[in-house]
Amino acid sequence: MKATKLDERFFDSTRGRIVIFLRGTAKTVNELAKELEMTDNGVRAQLLLLERDGLVRQSGIQRGYRKPHFAYELTPEAELLFPKAYDALLNQLLAVLKGRLSPDLLEELMREVGRAMAAQQGSTQEGEDLETRLQRVLNALEMLGGCARIEREDGRLLIRSSACPLAEAVSEHPEICELVEALVAELAGLSVSEHCDREKSPKCCFEVAIQNESQ
Repeated sequence: MKATKLDERFFDSTRGRIVIFLRGTAKTVNELAKELEMTDNGVRAQLLLLERDGLVRQSGIQRGYRKPHFAYELTPEAELLFPKAYDALLNQLLAVLKGRLSPDLLEELMREVGRAMAAQQGSTQEGEDLETRLQRVLNALEMLGGCARIEREDGRLLIRSSACPLAEAVSEHPEICELVEALVAELAGLSVSEHCDREKSPKCCFEVAIQNESQ
């Protein structure tokens, strides 16, 4: 999967180059200054911004000729900036499965995976209210990389995301929406139907049946 335009612009910046230099290692201000051909103070200013954004942290002290130097490393959050091949792998996996399984069996498999993913989020407790269950749904979708929200529209309860976290794979394999539908239904404890937009820029939309629930 290619980096997004935002990532590409970021990695062209000074802070982006620092992130690249720190990937897989720790470096001091002096070391980064040499790599970037900058002053120590200039590098410190950029590191402060990266620390503020939660992308860089101090990782210890290295000995120097005159005094010790703080070393810096990337945080786990910084790794999210780097392109991943998940979409390409998922596309290939689904292409192989579609060649070997019937549509009904593939749908059953997608829904089973969705239910298994829901189980990892914890089971719904007896008497748990709707809002608590819906918040669990939003948390699960956020872990997938989405940014979902709850909307009430004409008596319907909808879970929408302006951008699909699996957009590149969904465009070729809409069956993935069945997986997410099963995930949402299991966590909500209610019947759910997907109404996702899978056109140029896929967007998630799931309607939760709430006729028998207090709203």
